[in-house]
Amino acid sequence: MRNSSLISSTRGQFALCENSQDFDGEINDFAPVIKVAPGNMELVEVAPKLDRLKLLLSENPYSYEDVLEMDFMEDVEKNKARLYNWDDLVERVQASDEEMRNGLCALSAVEIDGFWRIVDEKYMDMILRMLLHNSVLNDWSLDALNEDDVVSVLVSDGFPDKLACHCLHVYGSKVDGDVGRSCVWRLDESRVCVHFARQILSTGKKKMETFMAEWLQRIPGRMQASFNMLEGEVLTEKLGVETWVYSFSVSSLPLTPAERFNMLFRERSKWEWKDLQPYIRDLKVPGLSSEGLLLKYTRRTQPTLDADPVFSSR
Repeated sequence: MRNSSLISSTRGQFALCENSQDFDGEINDFAPVIKVAPGNMELVEVAPKLDRLKLLLSENPYSYEDVLEMDFMEDVEKNKARLYNWDDLVERVQASDEEMRNGLCALSAVEIDGFWRIVDEKYMDMILRMLLHNSVLNDWSLDALNEDDVVSVLVSDGFPDKLACHCLHVYGSKVDGDVGRSCVWRLDESRVCVHFARQILSTGKKKMETFMAEWLQRIPGRMQASFNMLEGEVLTEKLGVETWVYSFSVSSLPLTPAERFNMLFRERSKWEWKDLQPYIRDLKVPGLSSEGLLLKYTRRTQPTLDADPVFSSR
């Protein structure tokens, strides 16, 4: 793009514009141009800085304590110093409106009292467990949950209606929502199972057999868990004859490619493609494909033509 920079004085002046098609005798402020510096300007699309969004919202996650503090408005006012509405986020995060909305969705953020919040994992666990408990008591199908019924019962259990509805958004998908009727939701089997896997591994690595037994015990009886659900959530390692599993979630990794690959290769010096792919498929860099990212940040080795490729740090 051809562009010229105009060098002007800092002192504003004004003039009366007459006989102009653009100005109808209006008084307008202007600054006299001292010099014109011609040049070229190239507009380059860049990836949104959504790590900043995650950092801001992580400062003050919504928790059970927030519910208790609603009775103490003074404490609520103090906490607002670390809360951000939409305009605050737009001002602080380099991203388009669409990218911002996608980023908020990826973080499972929810707007509460005008401020965007992520919800504390322990509090979300409380809500989900109560929802599952209520589904057994009331004989609800997890494939056809009536939103009005679910929210009403959770509110009677002491949860804010906004958070009750948010739980359905986080762990379910809408299957019916005609105008004038209550929405119907289906709990997503994979999301619910991953949630309980995270809870189990939050205390540290476990033997595969121990983990699987505890995992199958925790998930709802009407759901089927598969280890394939945990792609991008856990890693395994062999220690002697035992296989151990531990938490390593893609959601905890940086969104910038250089920092992402740096952290991946700190975790493992070499990665097989089947293990690496879940941890980089979400990376989006304008003008650079996934293959381009691999060429830029990794070295690929393949001992034989039929062997799986192995990637190490470049």
